[in-house]
Amino acid sequence: MGVSHEHEHRKKLYKIREDLNKRVKDVRDHFAKVEKIKVEALKRTEEMRRSAERELAKLEEDIAKSDLVAETKRTLASDIATLKKEIEDRAAELRQRISGIVVPP
Repeated sequence: MGVSHEHEHRKKLYKIREDLNKRVKDVRDHFAKVEKIKVEALKRTEEMRRSAERELAKLEEDIAKSDLVAETKRTLASDIATLKKEIEDRAAELRQRISGIVVPP
């Protein structure tokens, strides 16, 4: 009688261990997905920043080649500088927020 009860308890322990391992794997899979999302978000942030910088550089060239008056060119250059700073600030904010998402090892 004692052997069969021990066998039943061991089966229950084995089942609990299997369930635990499955849940741990599921949680790790979710963490892996979060990491992938973080990497993708960082890539998109950099793409956004580079794209905006390219567009601004092209605009600066167009303005330099244009026949606008000097005062207008200075005003536009100032606006472009302000926008460059804003782009960098927003990109830095996004990188910081993305990096702040903690994923346990």
